[in-house]
Amino acid sequence: MIEKINAIKETFEKEVSQITDMKILNDIRVEYLGKQGKVTELSKLMKEVPNDKKKEFGILVNEVRMLVTNSLDEKKKELEEKDLNKRLANEKIDITLPATTLSNGAPNILEKTIEDMENLFMSMGYDVIEGPEIEQDLYNFELLNLPKGHPARDSQDTFYLEGDKILLRSHTSPVQARTMLEGKGEKPIRMVCPGKTYRRDDDDATHSHQFMQIEGLLIDEKVTLSDLKGTFDVAAKHLFGEDCVTRFRPSYYPFTEPSVETDISCFSCKGKGCALCKNTGWITISGAGVVNPKVLEMCGYDPKKWHGFAFGFGLERVAMLKYGINDIRTFYQTDLRQNKVFDRKEDN
Repeated sequence: MIEKINAIKETFEKEVSQITDMKILNDIRVEYLGKQGKVTELSKLMKEVPNDKKKEFGILVNEVRMLVTNSLDEKKKELEEKDLNKRLANEKIDITLPATTLSNGAPNILEKTIEDMENLFMSMGYDVIEGPEIEQDLYNFELLNLPKGHPARDSQDTFYLEGDKILLRSHTSPVQARTMLEGKGEKPIRMVCPGKTYRRDDDDATHSHQFMQIEGLLIDEKVTLSDLKGTFDVAAKHLFGEDCVTRFRPSYYPFTEPSVETDISCFSCKGKGCALCKNTGWITISGAGVVNPKVLEMCGYDPKKWHGFAFGFGLERVAMLKYGINDIRTFYQTDLRQNKVFDRKEDN
């Protein structure tokens, strides 16, 4: 038995020294340690060994098993290290190759337009004021001279949350009402209020149930419609160029009297008529007017002493006209391929 063990050890040592790859190593592992392996067969011979020799034989078998196991593990580490060094020597990075192009983000055009208009009005002395998007009927309608039964209150236009008292604001005008109430009829006001507004509407290329507005309000003791005209003229030229011509057309809003639609000359056809301006030569971009005396009075200002004007721009419309975007949904897309248009517009 001892001679057989020694023969196995001698044969194994010769074979393990000739291992050159992992396949040969695994084959030798099966040959010696597998279910029919040489070392495994030695354990099966235990029953043939005399009782007084079993202990000695068991020790010798374990020694052989440990020798084979440890030798194969060391050889495996040696082969793995050799293979790693070979791959490191052969695998090189060519640093002269061009790097992978990574897409750079750009400010959303709508946000850029908001910042641009905020900066313009702040340079004219206006404050930027924000208000809640979940609003009370009192501020959204009543204080703005929109009585019960007015079409703008209809549930088809407004998102009501709790009966007819709480709603998602349908314009940013409630911020104007809140600002006037805070002024308590004692101080002038010059403010703009950008923000989200909500109305029941179908989503298509030019409409959305949620959109952005920026509205302005100026109240002082000596304010006329001509002041509004001058303010609008400055804003239009800032947005669309110094050659932009402006005009007012009579209109109607419950919270202003008189009320006007504000137009700019078509920057595409220079007033000659095209598809953009529907062959009129003019494009309407906002509504405005002199603050209705009823609104002043309801918000705490004496209409005999105080006068003012208000205006409101649809920010998406301004951005679409300014940057040539023909689908309002573009502002809210998450498809980076479509939003590449913002990268180009940012440079303009």
